[in-house]
Amino acid sequence: MLEKIHSQKSLQLLLGLLIGIGFGFLLQKGGVTRYDVIIGQLLFKDWTVVRVMLTAVLTGTLGFHLLKTANLATFHLKPGSIGMSIIGGLIFGVGFAVLGYCPGTVAGAVGQGSLDALFGGITGILIGAGLLAAWYPKLSRSILEKGYFGEMTFPQLLHINTWVCVAAAGLLILGLLWFLRDLPPISSHV
Repeated sequence: MLEKIHSQKSLQLLLGLLIGIGFGFLLQKGGVTRYDVIIGQLLFKDWTVVRVMLTAVLTGTLGFHLLKTANLATFHLKPGSIGMSIIGGLIFGVGFAVLGYCPGTVAGAVGQGSLDALFGGITGILIGAGLLAAWYPKLSRSILEKGYFGEMTFPQLLHINTWVCVAAAGLLILGLLWFLRDLPPISSHV
């Protein structure tokens, strides 16, 4: 079945579209496509975004590693560096702070009809992508290669079994979710 999916680009696009719609639906239902919820998170008043993201990271980590163990998924690692992380973090952080949306939540907010996300968010993403593309050659030579660490995973870095790392991360996330369980959101998200 996996070979069938890999050989049919139109099926891959359809699956991507359906998964994207499902992801946006879940973001919207979780309340994280709402500007007031995201600003509440930035002001440390509403922990909905952190709860949703931690749950997504836990689910994605366990799901991916179970699929990998069953030989139904493979890693596609991209090389990284401290410079890449800093530039990416700055681009993400500035956009998030200025507009109050991240790329995933801006798409979900556009889907629910938020005009600020449509005109500010999508425009900002396009401008940011264009600027990065224009400046990439210069950034690549001067900043992006600084602190290069290649295609490294945490288990490789720590020299431990992958499942030990997954279990430790899972327990840490569950602990954070337990700690955050009693911190109320500033509004209800129906």
